[in-house]
Amino acid sequence: MNPQIRRRHFLSMVGIGALGTTALAACSDGDAGDEPADGPVDLRMTVWTASEDHLALFQEIADAYIADHPDEVSSVTFETIPFEDYTTNLTTQLAGGNAPDLAWIFESNAPEFVSSGALVDVRETLSGTEGYDFEDVGESALELWEDGDALYAYPFSNSPFVMFVNTDRLAAASQPNPADLVASDGWTYDAARDISAASVAALGGAGLVVRDFDYMNWTNLASVWGGWDAQPWSADGTTCEFDSPEMVAALEWFQDAVFVKNAIPGPGTSADFFAGDTTMTITQISRASSLDGSFNWDIVPLPAGPTQQENIVGQAGVGVLAAGANTQAAANFLAFFTNPENSASLSLYFPPPRGSLLNPQTLAAGNPLFSEAQLDIVVDSISGATTKPSHANFAQVDTTARGALDAMWSADADVAAVAGDVCEAIQPLLEG
Repeated sequence: MNPQIRRRHFLSMVGIGALGTTALAACSDGDAGDEPADGPVDLRMTVWTASEDHLALFQEIADAYIADHPDEVSSVTFETIPFEDYTTNLTTQLAGGNAPDLAWIFESNAPEFVSSGALVDVRETLSGTEGYDFEDVGESALELWEDGDALYAYPFSNSPFVMFVNTDRLAAASQPNPADLVASDGWTYDAARDISAASVAALGGAGLVVRDFDYMNWTNLASVWGGWDAQPWSADGTTCEFDSPEMVAALEWFQDAVFVKNAIPGPGTSADFFAGDTTMTITQISRASSLDGSFNWDIVPLPAGPTQQENIVGQAGVGVLAAGANTQAAANFLAFFTNPENSASLSLYFPPPRGSLLNPQTLAAGNPLFSEAQLDIVVDSISGATTKPSHANFAQVDTTARGALDAMWSADADVAAVAGDVCEAIQPLLEG
């Protein structure tokens, strides 16, 4: 498929519609290498964070780059787009001929962006920049953003999912501490379920919450089904595996934990671990900022399922848009933004893919609430982790799967039958 057709298909998949011939002609594929502009250029990067601390750090890095390269870049603007509307807004900008120079990209949409021709290959710029130390970046972290020898984005954030536990609730309910179970190889999903159910029986409140799942964001259940060695589709993305024995077993476990054991809150029930009335939650380490000191807590790795223990990360990349007006200047700035020194600064908030920075000492600066032992867990949870589900047609697959899964979230659901219905619904989209 040629680059113009691929880009048109991509924008259609995410619900924006095809670009016209004129707009496509203005886009460029391949390596960063546009003709230098006359005089310094203004760069724009879209992000989904509105954190003043994040944005101040980004601007500090940008100001340092501008000071060193006044003839290349005159300004860098960081444009915040709300998280829930991010990808739709970004692709609208692309379709409207208003592409940013650089953009953050969700891991779930990585194959769409990588295969569409929407991004520029930045491998040569990154690896060829003096002092960049490209070999320090973990190969497994790059896989989602590669196509052959080309690298279309840098995975600046690799945030692992862990289990936060309210140790006050555990003690009050006379339940074992998961940290002790980890030490004795007894930390399993069954143990987490049973402890959570017992705590609810004794104390009320909620037991185990998969944060941000809310019976809608089904991809967050990857933090559970990995223990059954299940996956929603085959590695090449062409065959649905929701109806596989592994996935059906994982979903049956989840249904039982919700509707029989009362270990997981059911649909429509609001439960927030950080309010203090929930025993455990699976979420990313960045959520620790919500802790207010009102209760004692700990973190442990994700439990083991009947097949394995699997670590999961949510990954975000930053890439150079091929439709941007200043692709080489943007790629050069990306190399500076993610060099070893600035990666160390970014690691205050975003777990980096650089091996030299994946240690408790470095991560402690940005995570002061964590002990060194807890940060060891964070590092171990990143190493060799699997990323959340992604697909080249993710936008349509996600919406269709969500609708088909609605029938799963009831006490009398036939899990295997619903799983089969999910496959029937999304299989054409996987093939397309």
